[in-house]
Amino acid sequence: MNTRRSFIKTVSTGTALSTLTFSTVGATASRLISENLSGEKPIRIGIIGAENSHTVGYGKLFNIDKKFPGVELKYVWGETEEFAKESMTKGQIPYMVKDPLEMLGKIDALIVDHRHAKYHLKAAEPFVKAGIPTFIDKPFCYTVAEGKEFLEMAREAGTPVSSYSTIAHTDSTFDIVDQIKSLGEFNNIIRNGPADIESPYGGIFFYGVHLVQPLMYMFGEDIKVVKINKYGKKAGAVLIFESGLQANLVFNTLHYGWETYVETKKGIVELKSRVQESVPERCYRDMVEMFRTGKEPLSHESILKPIAVLEAMEKSVSSEKWEEVKM
Repeated sequence: MNTRRSFIKTVSTGTALSTLTFSTVGATASRLISENLSGEKPIRIGIIGAENSHTVGYGKLFNIDKKFPGVELKYVWGETEEFAKESMTKGQIPYMVKDPLEMLGKIDALIVDHRHAKYHLKAAEPFVKAGIPTFIDKPFCYTVAEGKEFLEMAREAGTPVSSYSTIAHTDSTFDIVDQIKSLGEFNNIIRNGPADIESPYGGIFFYGVHLVQPLMYMFGEDIKVVKINKYGKKAGAVLIFESGLQANLVFNTLHYGWETYVETKKGIVELKSRVQESVPERCYRDMVEMFRTGKEPLSHESILKPIAVLEAMEKSVSSEKWEEVKM
């Protein structure tokens, strides 16, 4: 963010502090000086869930690489002690708690990071009720009904909450959105990426959000009906927008990556970003900005709409029929 300055940049433009370097002041003193000059308060983060590799990633982001000076991941609760200790070691997270509620009164922000979305909202609830800004890793929840109830509670508590796919909420996706505006007439969409309708972590929910939410950023949130097509363990999906625009999803089984193509009068065009991702990435900048300011990067409706699409897709896995997307 424009208001966020590194310690080195700050001291290099100052006068009295211009001769200071990290070799002449301790890491703690350096951090405090940076915080005082930037006017930003330190943020202590707690995280619930350690089974995901994301937890180590957050530790690397905040504690090892220190991409956000003054922001530290201080506490972790793991599904097992082994998961928690591994995250502590690899992510340099200083404290483990045996009960997530031990973090109340000790943290300024919360991240919830279970593999299965059905555990997310119950874990976050006491913290949101206590006014702790909360980011819930993908996917936000497992049903629209529980999501609506939770977000209403968050509104009543006045607590900022957000959740999004880190594949969707990127500089690259927003650049593609700008490209689409000048693309001219187009019709069919093809998007491929990893997904597993039989995943033990919520079936299509687990990775499906990385297929669905970027499409909604690019082409709009008005997906009307969906259908899963499957043959044995192989599967794909068709999504129809209110406008009649059709998106065909290919579930990768051999390749880990995401690509999007559209049919134009000139042929099939791959939508590729023209920009490099900023560092730290937009998804993390907006999360930290919410922790600092309370500004939610997405509307509550935009948080719920991909869940509605995934819920309809899950129903279609069983019914093998078209299923309506219901909010």
